[in-house]
Amino acid sequence: MDKKELKVIEETTKKLLSLLGVEAPFTVEEAGEGAEILLETEENGILIGYHGETLEALQLIISLSVAKQLGKFLRISVEVGEYKKKRMEYLKTLVEQTKNRVLAEGRGISLPNLKSWERRYVHMLAQEDGEITSESTGEGRDRVLTIYPKQ
Repeated sequence: MDKKELKVIEETTKKLLSLLGVEAPFTVEEAGEGAEILLETEENGILIGYHGETLEALQLIISLSVAKQLGKFLRISVEVGEYKKKRMEYLKTLVEQTKNRVLAEGRGISLPNLKSWERRYVHMLAQEDGEITSESTGEGRDRVLTIYPKQ
């Protein structure tokens, strides 16, 4: 990622926060094939929203705006008050518990109501594990991730 791309991400984030009337210092860090925006504010709840819905919307708006300005898509992640970090710890525990049930019962177990980034993370955890596999089915809000014992 070059300086121009980082500058566009910073300016876009600053402008969006200003439009929202939210005072939130932030940093932008390179993260793989994209960037991670780390926000620090007293107004975490406003930026995270119900089950992270507002946070996901902020991420999408910033990503689309940056893509339009740069002419290419960059994966942009927004972290507010360690919400995603804590959520990832929860998902790791959930996958471990589900793995134990899947192996004990010898059948697939579904994990509904996961956001796209959460499904992606669970798929990565399953891929790293030698005993289970995962699959997503359905469309849109009805998309469900299922964990199976590896054959």
